Formats: sequence, C-alpha cells, structure tokens
Amino acid sequence: MKLELISFKLCPFAQRAIISLNIQNHDFETTYINPMDPPDWFKEISPNGQVPLLKVDDQVVFESLVITEFIEEISQTSFHPKDAIQRANNRAWIIFSGDMFVDMLGIVTGDEKKFNASKVALFTKLTKVESIKGSEKFFNGDEFNMIDAAFAPIFMRLAWINEFTNNALSLAKFKNLNAWSKAILEIETVKNSVVDGLDDVYYSNIEGREGHLSTLLVEEDY
Repeated sequence: MKLELISFKLCPFAQRAIISLNIQNHDFETTYINPMDPPDWFKEISPNGQVPLLKVDDQVVFESLVITEFIEEISQTSFHPKDAIQRANNRAWIIFSGDMFVDMLGIVTGDEKKFNASKVALFTKLTKVESIKGSEKFFNGDEFNMIDAAFAPIFMRLAWINEFTNNALSLAKFKNLNAWSKAILEIETVKNSVVDGLDDVYYSNIEGREGHLSTLLVEEDY
C-alpha cells in the first residue's frame, strides 16, 4: 500500500496526520503544494479542493479527521485508548479542538478588534479543556494518544506566537494545559512533524498578514 500525504507546509491538519503516520510506523511520502495556486492534478483528485489529502495507491481519502481514523484502521496498533467511552470522549474533544484553528486564524490575520475577539474565543475553549484535563502527563495519562497529536499543532503555534511576542497568548494561567503543552512539544515525533525552519515561515506569515498580531512581534531575527 503506497501512501502519499498532500498538503502545504503550514497546514496544522496535515501535521496531525504526519504524527499519526509516524507513531503507527507507516512508510509514506509527503507532497507540498501552494494552496493559493494548486496544480491542476490536485484539483482533479480533490473532491473539496482542500488539504490534507491522502492518496492510497490510486484512491483518495480526504477530510483530516477521516484521514487520521483511516490511518488508525490500517495500523497494527491503536493510537486511541482501549476503553470505548474514553475513545469516544477523545474523539469528541478532537472535534472540539478543530474550531480553535478558526480562532487562531483570526488571531493571526485580524485587526485589533478581531484579534481580541478571537483571543477571547480561543481562551474560552481552552478554559473548558483545562476544566476537564487532569494533572497527568498527557490527556489520558502517561500514554501519548491521538488526542495529544490533535492538540500538538495548536500548542506548537501558541508556543511560536509567545516566542515571537511578549507572551501575547501565554498559557501560564492554565496549569494543566501549560504542562500538557510542554510534554507534547518535547515528543520527538511532534518535533519532526514539521519541516525545518517552519517557525521562520510562521513568523513571516504573521508579518505578511499585517494584522494586529504583527504589531506585537518583538524585534528579533527568526
């Protein structure tokens, strides 16, 4: 079975799939495209014109959640916890986390009013997660699961933004989430789920958007 993941370098949903593929020991290729000017061959095979897309031999699997669940189904080991209720709970919080990327986009691209509204929306969601997240290393305890991989792109981008600014989106008030974030970002598979220098690309993306967040960037070279 030949697997090819098609996406763009900054895509957080592709990052989730890359972590799953590596954790579950699958050989795969990654092809990056320009989402603003996708090639014709991509338009022909993508039903919704969106990334990520997983080519499985000559067939296509699309929608990020479907892709990660497909990876789960073809793997010899599970990336979800064993308990059925816990698995369902994890899946629900993974879906819940998807809206955080909408808030993140507003934070990166919006003017001051949009930035503040998006930050409030994001932190409202984080507060809900904090209220159910225990003090365990990862979401379910000591084992790194798919839900941890799902939050990895969120925590990575928050860490970048806090590094680029004077902690504009600090997680310090979230004791459990802050510790969870640090534990996730120390995982080698998470570190290797993005291309080298992607933090520089993200910094340039913030600058190029010319939103309120770009005015908060510290005078450093990234």
